[in-house]
Amino acid sequence: MTSDLPEYYFRVRDNGALVFRLDQAARDRRIEMDQIAVINMRNGEIKPHANRELTAEDLRQIRAWMKDRAQVLARREVDDILRAVDHLNLTAQWVQSRATDAQLDAITDSLLMAMHDLRTVLVRKKADRLMKGKKD
Repeated sequence: MTSDLPEYYFRVRDNGALVFRLDQAARDRRIEMDQIAVINMRNGEIKPHANRELTAEDLRQIRAWMKDRAQVLARREVDDILRAVDHLNLTAQWVQSRATDAQLDAITDSLLMAMHDLRTVLVRKKADRLMKGKKD
């Protein structure tokens, strides 16, 4: 089993990850995880852990992971928005078919404000894109 393991392990955390080098040659067939760096995805920073010096291969592997991770997060972000569209449709159906007056009183104002805010931003962004297209 241990021969199938990668050389590096990335423990995802908010805005980045901890990077470990795996040592599969440890005694008793145990896998040792040696932390070598901390990644900040927001600013692209790679900080060596403790007094470590990262090798060129370490940095290559870390940067490759960061590139892949950014793509995964971008896909998830769009997917989350598409799920929100589905949820808005489900909400409209719930309001029309099952919501009680008390439930509507509890959600109407906050939902209307959120929808108004979203609509305002979407309309402004679309207008900006259309104006930019006319300038080109």
